[in-house]
Amino acid sequence: MKKLLTLAAIVFAVAGCSGQNSSEATAPVNVKSLAGDTTVPVTLPAAEMAQYPQKGHAIARNYAQQPPLIPHKADYPITLKRNTCLSCHAWGKAERMHATAIPKSHVIDDNGTLNGRNYSCNQCHVPQASNKQAIVGNGFGE
Repeated sequence: MKKLLTLAAIVFAVAGCSGQNSSEATAPVNVKSLAGDTTVPVTLPAAEMAQYPQKGHAIARNYAQQPPLIPHKADYPITLKRNTCLSCHAWGKAERMHATAIPKSHVIDDNGTLNGRNYSCNQCHVPQASNKQAIVGNGFGE
């Protein structure tokens, strides 16, 4: 008897949570946008995919002391415990990976240990992608 009551309770619980609507018609929900009743006038096509330079071709710097640009995507994670830029750019790996080694100005010892101020590489270094369509207007250097 106890098993039968437990089974009946489980069946009713599953039937109650099945997500089926009741037979009663529900009233429509009126949701209002923060923009009011304005419509989107134009939908723009997606931007072109970023084009990264071929290996060995760097973009010239625009001003003195500009940090070098990254010739690939910069979506490698940098956490407190691990800087994945070091997978290729560490002193012992850079030549084998055909990557630029971390400069001496960024390290604190002869082993190539990164200085804390230079640990987050993408704070100064950004990807050097050329896009077909300008994302944001820029008047720098004009």
